[in-house]
Amino acid sequence: MSTKDELRRVEEDLARLWAENQDIRDQLRDMGATDQVEKAAVISQADEQVELIAGLERRRDFLLARLEKEGEQGAPKA
Repeated sequence: MSTKDELRRVEEDLARLWAENQDIRDQLRDMGATDQVEKAAVISQADEQVELIAGLERRRDFLLARLEKEGEQGAPKA
């Protein structure tokens, strides 16, 4: 898989995870008065997704740097 393809896939995963995380947090707000254990579980799930998102963002940054480096290596010398 090329770096551009991997970057595209990572960006798609990030968009999906951010949307899912927002849905989870919206559900939490809509829960109203409910079991505190259930709320804690939902918050924990959202926090775990944020950790996954942070890892994907680091991967995206790495891939962007790699693409930039590849572009510099492939650029004609002046």
